[in-house]
Amino acid sequence: MSQENSNWPLWEVFIQSKPGLSHKHVGSLHAPDVENAIENARDVYTRRSEGTSIWVVPAESISASSPDDIGEFFEPSNSKVYRHPTFYTMPEGAKHI
Repeated sequence: MSQENSNWPLWEVFIQSKPGLSHKHVGSLHAPDVENAIENARDVYTRRSEGTSIWVVPAESISASSPDDIGEFFEPSNSKVYRHPTFYTMPEGAKHI
């Protein structure tokens, strides 16, 4: 990568493979602006017509939890029984709930 390219912002790329499906993270790339990021993402990540939609997001705009917080952040709260599936009764005939 040239020195100029390394100063470009990092973009995270998400591709929707078919209409109605969720966008999936497929990788990252450097580009000077959003238009180039979308074009580069198309060229790099959809070479075989894998996608119907592309999202590019500046990496600096993404906030994430820390892996160090896994215990306190992701553990279920036992005092909130409505969060557990045993709190609800299944309706008759329901197959995919």
